[in-house]
Amino acid sequence: MTLLVEGKPLKIRLANIDAPERKQAFGQKSKESLSDICWGTDATYEAQTVDRYGRTVAVVFCNDVEANTEQVRRGMAWVYPKYNKDSMLPAIEADARDKKIGLWSDREPVAPWEFRRQLRTR
Repeated sequence: MTLLVEGKPLKIRLANIDAPERKQAFGQKSKESLSDICWGTDATYEAQTVDRYGRTVAVVFCNDVEANTEQVRRGMAWVYPKYNKDSMLPAIEADARDKKIGLWSDREPVAPWEFRRQLRTR
């Protein structure tokens, strides 16, 4: 996502999670869900690091809702095991999976990191 910070765009990658790619099942719905949470609101963020693409990796809050966790709760993102630092997220993801919410309603959801790996090996 992109936040305006002091009038300048700041590219943010949501920490702890990985959302479906645009060309992947639920990619557009995930984007719409994040827009539903944050569009037109005053957002705050807690930066954790900068990724290799120069994006700030952060936990983002929109109207007192933590967008990262809410995306997992809505079944619009996976917990990213390789980078997750939030011990609560796996249980939230398991609950969404059990209830077949969002991407978990798909018969065979493919994690974004697997989707990207498949694209690289083609």
